Amino acid sequence: MDDGLDWYGPDVATFGDRVAAARENSGMTQAALAKRMGVRASTIRDWEDDLSEPRSNRLSQLAGLLSVSMMWLINGEGDGIASPNDAPSVSTEMRETLNEMRVLRAEMLKNAQSLGRLEDRMRRLLMEAADA
Repeated sequence: MDDGLDWYGPDVATFGDRVAAARENSGMTQAALAKRMGVRASTIRDWEDDLSEPRSNRLSQLAGLLSVSMMWLINGEGDGIASPNDAPSVSTEMRETLNEMRVLRAEMLKNAQSLGRLEDRMRRLLMEAADA
């Protein structure tokens, strides 16, 4: 059943979500992908957790190993993997739950970024107060 949801689009999935989905679709573990790329497994984990992003040369290598386009990894557009909606074994309730989880994750990421900006501003204000 197609509910029109773009599972890997920029409003639903993050870069890390797309990396993890493509890696799982390819049947690789984080350790196996890391070995093939010549990086640490923690690097792959950080990419999937949206804690960091690869440089362009690594992004190109990553896309090639996962058989997706760089643009799909970056913004969900272009050649990627099929949406889980295409899998007939996924119930409507499961699909709705996954959607809620992805939306919540996106909101949490935005909130974490806002918190980081506030922390930076507070540090600046504290430094200014200490210098005054």
